Amino acid sequence: MNTHPNRRELLRNSGLALGAGLAAPILSRAAEPASKDTAFAYSFNMATIMGQKVPVVKQVEITAKAGYDAYEPWIRDLDQYVKDGGDLKDLGKRIADAGLKVESAIGFAEWIVDDDAKRKKGLEEARRNMEMVEKIGGKRLAAPPVGATTQEGLSLLKVTERYRALCEVGANLGVAPQVEVWGFSKTLSRLGESALVAIESGHPQACILADVYHLYKGGSGFVGLNQLGAASMHVFHLNDYPAMPPRAEITDAHRIYPGDGVAPLKTMLRDLRKLGFKGVLSLELFNRDYWKQDPLQVARTGLEKMKAVVKASLEV
Repeated sequence: MNTHPNRRELLRNSGLALGAGLAAPILSRAAEPASKDTAFAYSFNMATIMGQKVPVVKQVEITAKAGYDAYEPWIRDLDQYVKDGGDLKDLGKRIADAGLKVESAIGFAEWIVDDDAKRKKGLEEARRNMEMVEKIGGKRLAAPPVGATTQEGLSLLKVTERYRALCEVGANLGVAPQVEVWGFSKTLSRLGESALVAIESGHPQACILADVYHLYKGGSGFVGLNQLGAASMHVFHLNDYPAMPPRAEITDAHRIYPGDGVAPLKTMLRDLRKLGFKGVLSLELFNRDYWKQDPLQVARTGLEKMKAVVKASLEV
């Protein structure tokens, strides 16, 4: 008897479907766009105003005043909020009262590493992070390859097993880990690698977190997005990059507002729309010049730039 599943069975049973015809829901709590004039919702990632050292309550206020649909916090900021005496349930109510959602959050647990003891601690840290995200009404947590960024030759099948274990932690809390593409890393630097990990995990919560800068930095480009199903992503980090420095030398600090650089954003957004992506575009920048400016103005400018690019992508 042949006990090995065929290719069709693997695709049917995996948590991530490829191609529009195979796309199926892999996360029941998918993002719903709040903006009526577009297929996308808009989120504000706190890296964009990291340099101003804005406290969490003020972050929420700025995000709402600027007109975003969602707030994307960093775990370290939530940790500081709790350290200062804040209550996460109260913060969740504040976020909801401001008309915002928490579609994603940013954490750095070492879930992927080879060292068993470190990985165990990494999963414990991921659980703690997810518990925090759940308390503020959040749905997802970034899962970047922290601890393996300089490691060459790490087996993607091993990564798949570790990602599935991470998904199991999240499933018990209602928070999905998003396997994140990190272009500068030697592990999960390309979209195809993150897609393989999500697919082969076979977990119903499996999903990818992609980013314009990282797709460029890692060499994947944007054409591969066409091979993904609509349910493979729920959040997409939007930004742009300049023509110089070259790809080998560009860093996070060179990210600029969408539309101010040379990334093929209009084509990319058209492709996302074609494959049925109706999730969240989250502005994530690490630009030191922006960090010197008024954070509310940065937030407003970023949203205006995102909406302008989305509008331009609708034009033939």
